Amino acid sequence: MALINFENVYYKYPTSSDWILNNINMSLEKGKFYAVVGSNGSGKTTLCNIIRGFIPHFFKGDLQGKVTVRGRDITEGDIGTLATTVGYIFENPFNQISGIKDNVYEELAYGLENLGVKREEIKRRVDDIIDLVDLHHLKDKNPLELSGGQQQRVAFASILIMDTDIIVIDEPTSQLDPQSTESIFKIIEHMKKEGKTIILVEHKIDLIAQFADEVIVLSDGEIKSRGKTKKVLTDNRLESWGVPYTEYTKLGKALKKKELYKGDIPLTLHEAVYVVNSLK
Repeated sequence: MALINFENVYYKYPTSSDWILNNINMSLEKGKFYAVVGSNGSGKTTLCNIIRGFIPHFFKGDLQGKVTVRGRDITEGDIGTLATTVGYIFENPFNQISGIKDNVYEELAYGLENLGVKREEIKRRVDDIIDLVDLHHLKDKNPLELSGGQQQRVAFASILIMDTDIIVIDEPTSQLDPQSTESIFKIIEHMKKEGKTIILVEHKIDLIAQFADEVIVLSDGEIKSRGKTKKVLTDNRLESWGVPYTEYTKLGKALKKKELYKGDIPLTLHEAVYVVNSLK
């Protein structure tokens, strides 16, 4: 059974006359890393809001079709129950900070306190997550006084500590420098190794090419392509859907156009090095 399943799903917001999502059909498996890509307005965040239950429990609108998470229809129950299965990391980490805790250590404990977890277990899990995300130097600082990159790491830690099976991440590196971005992707890689199901919305194609198992391309609210990362990100139609190629794919396509190379199109740096060496 699929962990997440969309069947003939359409959605439009209360103030919209057009469908934001159009006839979405897909199944997502446990333990895979899915990247959702597309131009602005393609429906990526709306798709994420459905998976985490904000649609239809918070944003009403018109939702047609059926969406199930772990076999349960998302329209059943409440959003609090779904939150124990699906963790969500915002694009802006400030939206994830509670604002009522004086330091990072207490901020990380906050969600577990709300679930009534025993004090000894909370301390163990907070200490473990601080080790994992390397927050020792920040644990006594006020979360609201941290940099954007530091806040994003705290936001990741606050979701990881809840130990949900599914983690939805909406453009986590859009406001980060390259060093902070690399740090975030290392955390995502660890989550993948832990068997979490990850749905990531991200514009940085080079990083998606390196880490994602599968890519889902959205354009005008429709799934235009979905499959293994290399197959999707080297598709000749990709740019027509508003998604750029990696620099390495551009190189491979240029070499093929000039008939200097006849092999597989490269996607990553490692593959591009192999292609260049083969020309010697």
